Amino acid sequence: MSKELKFSVSSVSESSAKTKVQTRGFDLIVDEPEALGGTNEAPNPVEYVLAGYAGCINVVAHIVAEEFKIRLENFKVDIDGYLNPNRLFGKSLKDRAGYKNIDVRLHTTSNIDPELKKKWLAEINHRCPVNDNLTNTTPISFSIN
Repeated sequence: MSKELKFSVSSVSESSAKTKVQTRGFDLIVDEPEALGGTNEAPNPVEYVLAGYAGCINVVAHIVAEEFKIRLENFKVDIDGYLNPNRLFGKSLKDRAGYKNIDVRLHTTSNIDPELKKKWLAEINHRCPVNDNLTNTTPISFSIN
């Protein structure tokens, strides 16, 4: 498959902290916790980043496991992201606005040979599109009507 895939979202602001997003016929709500000015009705943007990352790792882990003949059982992905909100709120430019670091932990009850596990993890890391976007610079263009 060499054809590029295009993914798109369209969003409408419902408040200063809440956004309604549509993609492929799905409606998503993005909101902030009350402590950050939202109504806590849905995950916030940085939580969706981690959720997307976990979903991507899940897909790639299963693809690679099948290729490597690993019978994947009870697979689980836990991710923690750490960010300093000072830049977001205009208090300091010391730290970046995004995640300073992200910890990914994969869990499975499968008994995988240590060398094969190492190769499997490296391949997941190498092939996950969200991992690629989080670890490499992606050109982004902004425009306004």
